[in-house]
Order: sequence, then structure tokens, then C-alpha cells
Amino acid sequence: MNGEEEQKKERGIPSAGAVLPDGVVVEMVYDREKGETAFVRYESGSWTVEPSIDVVAGRLVPMSPKNNLLVHEVVLFPSAPEEYGTDGELLSAVRQFIHRYVDLSPAFEELAASYVLFTWLYDAFEELPYLRVRGDYGSGKSRFLLAVGSLCYKPIFASGTSTVSPIFRILDAFRGTLIVDEADFRLSDEKAEVVKILNNGNARGFPVLRAEHGSRREYDPRAYAVFGPKLVATRGFFEDKALESRCLTEEMGGRPLREDIPLNLPAELREEALALRNRLLLFRCRNLTKPRDLARAADRQLEPRLAQILSPLMATIEDEEAKGRLRDLARGLERQLVTDRGMETEGQLLEVIRDLAAAETPLSVKEITALFADRHEADYDRKVSPKWVGYLLRRKLGLLPQRVGGAFLLPPAESAKLARLYEKYGLVEAKAGEVPEEAGHQDFEDFKSPAEK
Repeated sequence: MNGEEEQKKERGIPSAGAVLPDGVVVEMVYDREKGETAFVRYESGSWTVEPSIDVVAGRLVPMSPKNNLLVHEVVLFPSAPEEYGTDGELLSAVRQFIHRYVDLSPAFEELAASYVLFTWLYDAFEELPYLRVRGDYGSGKSRFLLAVGSLCYKPIFASGTSTVSPIFRILDAFRGTLIVDEADFRLSDEKAEVVKILNNGNARGFPVLRAEHGSRREYDPRAYAVFGPKLVATRGFFEDKALESRCLTEEMGGRPLREDIPLNLPAELREEALALRNRLLLFRCRNLTKPRDLARAADRQLEPRLAQILSPLMATIEDEEAKGRLRDLARGLERQLVTDRGMETEGQLLEVIRDLAAAETPLSVKEITALFADRHEADYDRKVSPKWVGYLLRRKLGLLPQRVGGAFLLPPAESAKLARLYEKYGLVEAKAGEVPEEAGHQDFEDFKSPAEK
């Protein structure tokens, strides 16, 4: 060990927490009133407060209470573990807090509460979804980020930063929940960097590489870990469909504000949020290292992508009533996803193909183009040509027209693929006895526990 390493070991390694190889959970706490930081060490069902933790690499010490990010509440911590009762009672308390301060649809309110609990266990999983609100200015996006974000695991409020560069370092150092409003990053380069974090941050093992200007005035590449839960606010959609599919989204501003919602967030919100973070800290300590069966938690009746991003949330919650509500919500999200997909160009094109097939008209690219142009050409700033339609069939829908005589036709071999596409884009009629229902229309009373009712 050289002299520099010895000095570092003597000073201690600043840390916001760790999970030790023997399963001991170490979490930093911050008492703002006393101006002190420490570690909570949880082992074998009990916890102690420690000023430092000895590990193989040296001695872990908590971040300084004078750290600028703590003083200015850029990153929030609990102050001490507190008892929370059952998982269902904790989930209910989180949901009631959100309901008191943020106007969300009941279904998304339930989802947001579940997501808060999930953030405290996220590092037990390999993949995760993002929670996103979308809307114009004044629609309540910032309030959502502030209120819901204040309950999440080590929330990092990046919206106040002047540039994106610090976000990479803060995420890497604290490994918490990123709270970000797209509108705060107006420059195209900054938005591109935020999207880079979002694209790499939903699965473990995909750090972002950045060239850092070192002390020798050389640019050295460094990997920054960006994996972790994220609360995002945007005005529109992401151009990247893969990124869009990772988001569980609520449209904001579509209805009048509830009368019981305070117009300004009160001062007591801060103390209420701290009390809940303390309870959530104990929830993390008790549940982080528990074994989980993701395959069993996944709902195989959902679309694979939706089932994949929701399975970590399902595996987080043990309360069976809460799980049932989350399953109902997932099916509502799937219906909305299918509806939205059906309004895209590919959905319009499939509807044309379906109607031609029902009329027993040959499925030639020429016939498909003619009917598609008749129905939708006014919606596009381009000419609807057979060449463009052929491109959509091949590249967007994976259908392979074949030349028969002098025309390009969809062969019978594509019928099985078409059947799957009809279902994916919501072009299959509901079975007898099925009543479609929309997500987000349940009354708040439906989400109360029996004791609350």
C-alpha cells in the first residue's frame, strides 16, 4: 500500500451508504437540527448508529454535514429509522401524503405510492421503469416532482442545476433517485445529455462514459454509474420509442385542480416527508436483501415490455390487496398503450389492411396505398406513395410483400403475423362479456385500506 492509499484509509472514504458482502445494510442519515451525519448499520433484525464503518478497502465515513448538496437540500436523507407497521400501512401513508399535495388520477396516485416504496429497494433489481408526468407549464409537474420526489430514496433534485455535468457526478456518488424536469435544460446539448442518462439508467451495467479534464490537462475517460429510479417531467413525448416505453406516464393539467389541494405547498410538508423517509429507511433495511422471484411477480397476461418494467414494482409489494390494485392498474395502462399505438401511422395502416382483408380485396401494396391515402393523406405533410407504404410495411411492421405477377402482395404466410399485430395495435374486437374500462377513473375510496374505510 503506497502513502497516498494509507492517507486515504486514515481519513476515511466518504460514502452515502453500502451493502456489505455479508448482507449488512449501511445507510447514511442526516440530522439537520444537530448538523450531524452518521451511519445506520442494520444487521440480523436490529440497527445501531455508527460514526464510521470498517470495510476491507478502508473505513467508510458519512458525507460531511457541511456538504453543499446537503445544506441546500439538493439531496435528501432520513434522520433515523422509525417503525412503520405493515407494508400495507406504509404504502397507505405514502399514498395519503401524495393525495394531500398532488392532483393525480387515483390509479396513477396508487402507482406513484408503489414507486416510492420501490425506489428504496431498487438496487435489489437489474432493471427498472421511470415515473413520468407530461404536461404544459402550470399543469402541476413541478409540484409532483417536489412532493413525490421528497419521499424517494436519496432524491437528487437536479432541476436547479445550471448544467448537466454535475448530475453525472452526483448520481455516481449518491446512487439515489434522480428528480429532473426536462424544461430546466433548454439547450439541445444539455437535453441530449439528460436523454443519455435516461437511456443508460434503467438497467444495471450501462454506465455513461465521459472525458474528464484531469490535473495534467489531459482528457481521461471515466465511467459514471447512472442506474437508478427517476422521476421525470416533460412537455412532450420522447423521440426515442424505447425510452418512451420505459416510462409510466400521467398526463397533467387535463382537469380542474381539486378543491382540497393547497395552492402553495405548506412548510409542514418538509417535516411530513422527513417522517415518512425515516419509516421508509427501516422498510429498506428490513426488505433489501430478501430473495425475490421476478418471474413469479410478472403478469404474463400483459404485453412483455409492460410486464418487464412493472415486475420490480410487483416484487416490491407484499400486501396482496395492493398487488391486486397494481395488477388492475397495469391492465388499464396496457389498454391505454394499445389505444395510443392504434392512433400511430402503423395502427392506421393495419386498420386499412384489416378492412381490405374483411372485404376479401387482394392485399396488394397498391390497394393498401389507395385506401390509406383516401382515409389519411390529409393528416400527412407528404404524398402517400406505394414506395412509402412499402417501407412502412417492411421496416415498421415487419411484413414482407412479395412480387406476384406485376404487383406486390402480402402473401398468406403473413396472416399469423398480421393476427399478432392486430392484437398489439388494438384492432381485435373485445370478446363477448368483456367490458373495456379506462385506467384512472376509480374513486379515491377504492384505494383505501379496510381500516381507513
